[in-house]
Parts: sequence; structure tokens; C-alpha cells
Amino acid sequence: MILVTGGTGLIGSHLLFHLISNGKTVRSNFRTTASIEKVRKVFGYYTEDPSALVEKIDWVRADIAELGGLGGLFDGVEQVYHCAAFISFDPKDYKILERTNVEGTANVVNLSIKNGIKKLCHVSSIAAIGPSLKQKEATEDNEWNEAKASVYGITKYEAELEVWRGSQEGLDVVIVNPGVVIGPGFWKSGSGSFFTYASRAKNYFIPGGTGFVTVTDVINAMTVLMDSNIRTESFILVNQNMAYKELFDKIAPNMEVAPPTKKLTRFMIECFWRWDWVRSNIFGKKRKLSKAVAKGLYHIEHYSSEKIKSELDFKFGDMDKVIEFCCAKFTQEK
Repeated sequence: MILVTGGTGLIGSHLLFHLISNGKTVRSNFRTTASIEKVRKVFGYYTEDPSALVEKIDWVRADIAELGGLGGLFDGVEQVYHCAAFISFDPKDYKILERTNVEGTANVVNLSIKNGIKKLCHVSSIAAIGPSLKQKEATEDNEWNEAKASVYGITKYEAELEVWRGSQEGLDVVIVNPGVVIGPGFWKSGSGSFFTYASRAKNYFIPGGTGFVTVTDVINAMTVLMDSNIRTESFILVNQNMAYKELFDKIAPNMEVAPPTKKLTRFMIECFWRWDWVRSNIFGKKRKLSKAVAKGLYHIEHYSSEKIKSELDFKFGDMDKVIEFCCAKFTQEK
């Protein structure tokens, strides 16, 4: 039995499809029936009968942050893919981020040890690696600088510490640090918002850039690592380091719209995050751009995936084809 936490998210749902399609026995937690429908939608991108596969999953209603309800989730499980996480860059969400990302990961690690799990794969993020320095590519050995990190990055880094603590207590672990994950579905959050934004033929683009990877590459890397003898290692998963403008230039033609041509200036970004702070604190609105995130938008971050390439002879797929596929599915839905 394989357990996938966070199976109703972008990475988790694609991982479930991969595992079920390859005949694996799989269990996943969920919190609402609506979230399972999201999984069904993702499966529908790849098969004409998504329900048949969704019904093969052993669904258990459970929240990883609530230890009391997790006992049965690990019964008979040999491998754990820990994909569950809360994503927000709003400093006001820190307590929620800490509860889900740090305390939730601690629960998963502790129960994995208690139940004799053979191996755990933890999905972290390049946000836990930190920014690249002086135009050098950041690696797994990047020096952590909390002062430059977002609240999301801080909690993902602290979650990794829980995983490493588990390894010291005898649990075999691997950690993956994906860049921005490109994949179909979830159009209102994460990378999906790029497709939504591009489809509206907006004029402005963000000046910086970061590391990107396809969801297919992430799933392939995770499953290969779990089936290997590698343990107590972390791996950055970045296919391409791209400017956001370059990404929009790839998306727009597939949606038959013009790409954005006006760059947001430093002055505009500085003004926006300050106004965003005011609207959040006075009117109670959710933050869209924190100071820490704004500071990271001025340049392109560079991340190296040489470690997984050399240790596993891992080859990343064609990102342009995945972007084209995402655009096609987005257009069909919208």
C-alpha cells in the first residue's frame, strides 16, 4: 500500500493517476468531497473514464494537522509520498502555514516511524532553498537565509527539518524541491494562474523569473527516487530557469492572444506591495504581494538540477509540449 498525502492538489492528483495507472494500491487523504472532484477532473485530462480510476483509490477523510484522526491512514502502508501543504505568501497566514506545513509534516514523520514505513518522499519547494546569489545557480547546498524568505519558504524549510529529524530516527527519506510546477488544472492558484492571466491578454508582465518544472517531471523524479536505494538526500527539480516574460510568450500563442509587452517597473512593484499592506490591514483583504515576495521579483533566480541528472541520469521532458497541453485543456474548459 502506498499513501499519498495531499492527493487532491496539483502534484498529488497527478501522482495518484501515475500510481493507479501502473497498478499500485493507493490510499490518499481528503477533506471535502469537492476536492475529490478536482482529482476526477485531472484524471479526465488523460483518460476517458476517470471515475473508474478514482474509485480504485482508498480515500480517507483526514487532516494531516490533526494527529488524532490520522491513525488508520497508515495501516498497511509501506511507502509515503508527502505532498500535502498549504501555499500562501501572506504573512497573516503564518500560523496556518506553520500548522499544516510544519506540524502536519511532523505528524506524518512520526506516524511513518511508528508504523515502520519503508521510505518517505517529502515534496518541498525551491522556496526552501532560497534565492540564487550573484547570478550563480542555487544548489541543494545553498546557504539558508531566512531574512530573504517568504513565510511559505520559511515553513517549508522548517518542514524539511522535521523530515531530516525523522531520518536520524531511522526513517528512510528523500526530499524533492520542485520549482514552479507547470501542469493542467487548478487554474486559479499556483502556476495555473499564469494561464488564466495570459488568456485575458493582459498588458503587463513581472520583470523577474525563476525555475520551472513540469508536473510530469516531478512525478517521474519522485517515483524513481522512491524505487532507488538513495536515501537521506534532497534534489532540486528545475527544468528551465525562465523569465516570466518568456513563460507568457510561450503560453499566449497557444491561446491565440497577444502576450504582455509592458514590464512592471520597480517603482510600480514597490508602490503595489505597500498599497497591498494598507488594504490588508485597514480593509481586512488578503495579501496579494508581500514585501519579501516583491523583493524577489526584480531578477531571475537560477536553480541547478545537476545533482539529480548526475546521480540518476535523469532527463527532463519537453516543457513546451506540456505548456501546449495545458493551454489546450484550459481552452476546452473555459
